[in-house]
Amino acid sequence: MIRKVTLLAVGALMGATAVSAINSFGGTAEAAGTATYRQLAIFGNVFERVRAQYVTPPAEDKLIESAIDGMLTSLDPHSSYLNQKAADDMRTQTRGEFGGLGIEVTMEDELVKVITPIDETPAARAGVLAGDFISEIDGEPVRGLSLGEAVDKMRGPVNTAIELTILREGADQPIKIKVVRDIIAVKAVRFRVEEDVGYLRVISFTEKTYDDLSDAIETITEEVGEDKLKGFVLDLRLNPGGLLDQAISVSDAFLDRGEIVSTRGRNPEETRRFNSRPGDLTGGKPVIVMINGGSASASEIVAGALQDHRRATILGTRSFGKGSVQTIIPLDTSTALRLTTALYYTPSGTSIQGTGIKPDIRIEQPVPEELRGRVRPSGESELRGHIQGENEDDEGSGSIAYVPPDPEDDVQLGHSLDLLRGVKTDPAFPPSPDQAAVEN
Repeated sequence: MIRKVTLLAVGALMGATAVSAINSFGGTAEAAGTATYRQLAIFGNVFERVRAQYVTPPAEDKLIESAIDGMLTSLDPHSSYLNQKAADDMRTQTRGEFGGLGIEVTMEDELVKVITPIDETPAARAGVLAGDFISEIDGEPVRGLSLGEAVDKMRGPVNTAIELTILREGADQPIKIKVVRDIIAVKAVRFRVEEDVGYLRVISFTEKTYDDLSDAIETITEEVGEDKLKGFVLDLRLNPGGLLDQAISVSDAFLDRGEIVSTRGRNPEETRRFNSRPGDLTGGKPVIVMINGGSASASEIVAGALQDHRRATILGTRSFGKGSVQTIIPLDTSTALRLTTALYYTPSGTSIQGTGIKPDIRIEQPVPEELRGRVRPSGESELRGHIQGENEDDEGSGSIAYVPPDPEDDVQLGHSLDLLRGVKTDPAFPPSPDQAAVEN
């Protein structure tokens, strides 16, 4: 469990993105000065010296790629060069589907542990069970691989076979299981009914997020009954972000009117505003949004929009504080540039860069004793080279990003359910539209 929590925290820190549509560059730039060209000449000279005189012949493509990486990482932590593999991975993440087996995994005792096989996927049909340990992938030992490396080996082209060596409790010897890869559609939204409350967990903002959310709201409403449904809990904890347009659509699902977010680039004429359309998918039911230090970027756009319009009460701890937007710019058919091109602002005109979303109701999630000291607060303001936020202060952004695996131990969820059912009260719930930070 410790390693799983750590991986989730790293994902929130490194994967936090609000990505705008993929575009080719069509803007203008000032011509470089004479001094710049002198520096480029120096770079060319250094490259030739290294290529010709380094003790062992270097890979020239790696030298160039490293130079590009260095240039971009000097800008901010979120601008980067995407080589073919990174660009493919990015496209896979935003599509929300890939060629694979259909298992959720973590790393434990240097082996890949199956958290659960996803229903109706190749792994489930082949007999992989929750709790299984994968010791070999196609005969290669897992020990010595990182979790990411092991996952990469299990993913691959559709209709190709892979052999897993499984260690299972109760089995007296390893089990060999052959699995044929298929398209795995990852649900961007998971949901369940908590008696008279709908629970919606948005895992990431992919191309499927709004459609998954819409289906979940409709299913919950039909199952509970509109007259008996007390409201919804929208769980954005540990959500590292994703596509900007999906963040806008998810916000729009709960709003009838008003601005959702604005983005402001280098030049004033690049400012863009995104507004909601009539129609609240929940029919105006009360909503509580849960956030923590793992809620970043696109998830902060949703929380900020619903908070400013007083459409929802925000509960939990301060969010990550990533208020920048990256544009994916193709460089050729296989590589791309992820470049920070704008900052986003909540409907009240507030930048959360380096500050995060402050909850209306602060509820700390207790961390188990065995994890204390291992799970620590993280936020944008701690990242070296981050863009300084206009509202950033010494308090910074972020908080501990921990969610207990058992809902029974989830203090933040329990508090949210009690508020929706009227068991507990708080001045911040329900929010009053009359106190909205923007005109509706």
